[in-house]
Amino acid sequence: MIDQTHVEALYDCDVIDNRGEKIGSVKRVWLEDGTGKPMWAEVHTGLFGMRESFVPIQQGEVAGGGITVPVSKAQVKDAPSVHTEDDHMSDEEQEALYRHYGMIPHAKTGEHDRLDGRQDAKRAGTRDKSAMRNEGDAAEVTLSEEKLDVGTRNVEAGRVRLVKHTVTEQRNITVPVTHEEVRVVREPAKGEPGRAFADEQAEVTLHREEPVVQKRTEATERVRLEKNAVTEQRDVKGEVRKERVEVERDDEPRDRR
Repeated sequence: MIDQTHVEALYDCDVIDNRGEKIGSVKRVWLEDGTGKPMWAEVHTGLFGMRESFVPIQQGEVAGGGITVPVSKAQVKDAPSVHTEDDHMSDEEQEALYRHYGMIPHAKTGEHDRLDGRQDAKRAGTRDKSAMRNEGDAAEVTLSEEKLDVGTRNVEAGRVRLVKHTVTEQRNITVPVTHEEVRVVREPAKGEPGRAFADEQAEVTLHREEPVVQKRTEATERVRLEKNAVTEQRDVKGEVRKERVEVERDDEPRDRR
């Protein structure tokens, strides 16, 4: 059971649903007028924590730096919107939240009944996020803000290799070749005849050139990899929290919506 002793411990703690799934983080706690009993937690949900949803915390349990509530994350996601510009919610808005979470029993008894006297819930102070000091007639609040410190780190982005393969291709080369041919030359003979009427033979040897292919290996090109550093602009996003201060007066009656 949540009571006033848990209020300060609730700020910025994780809200866990009935299945153990994180819903968001508590940004404001809403109390019942008169009794100061914690009634609702305003939780920042969504991808970047931009959505504000109201979660019932009357039956929540605080443990391990978080609060577990008996509702599901889907219920919180579909909860009706509440407008709280003047730090109050109307009776209709309260009733809409109770109906959404199924927390209005038939009998007006128990922790999940409507507020007696149709009281409004009001926001609890943000004492956990501000350092307050009172000196005489002066009071001041110190506000804090988160900043993003962005740096770089060296990580492996990939690898590039030079891989050498052997391939075979056909080359056609034209080579001039020479060969010898024979021709018969006849001319008048002079002087004494040789061996007359005897069989004789005369022979010449013919030659020709043939292509001869030989292979030699020579270096043709050198290929290497070089690295160059290229600088580019990269956008980095992050969530930061900052504190704001609001002035509340107890000496003037507030308008009820």
